[in-house]
Amino acid sequence: MASYEAFDESVEVHGRTILAVADDALSRFSASYRETAADALAANGIDEPSADRWYSQQAWLDSFAVIADELEPHILDRLGEQIPDVAEWPTGIESVEAGLRSIDEAYQRNHRGGDIGHYRFESTGEQTGTVTCRTPYPCPFDRGLIRAVARRYAPVESFVFVEERGDRCRRDGDDACVYTVSW
Repeated sequence: MASYEAFDESVEVHGRTILAVADDALSRFSASYRETAADALAANGIDEPSADRWYSQQAWLDSFAVIADELEPHILDRLGEQIPDVAEWPTGIESVEAGLRSIDEAYQRNHRGGDIGHYRFESTGEQTGTVTCRTPYPCPFDRGLIRAVARRYAPVESFVFVEERGDRCRRDGDDACVYTVSW
């Protein structure tokens, strides 16, 4: 599987997630970015999304691809960094490890139907771990998301480093990527 291709055509994304990305996260950069997102959503059948409805993940991914193509190259990484601030997120998290595990919980809350994929964290040391992302979202988006979550829960003096590692990558047609995280 490649990025922007849903694992299952029956998967849906909650409207609040779409609005969080299109309205809240992108508007942090500029009003024109938000307009680009609105146009891409409308072109893919998500005209005026509602926070209370569910939408085709494939239509969302098609819109996401347009946003990535039309805006600056770094936008996906930066957009991923915004997600913990704008999306509905689990509470009561007190460590980097718990934060990285919470990515999957947040993902599961905002996607439904069929094979939606997952995020899996595995500790590999005192302040290191890996996150396997088996989702149809692009690599830079996930890297930004992982970095933001690790930074949020890391001690102030920590330097968070995220790097894509492993033999698998969605850019090469696989359905997962593996990231090392240290803090």
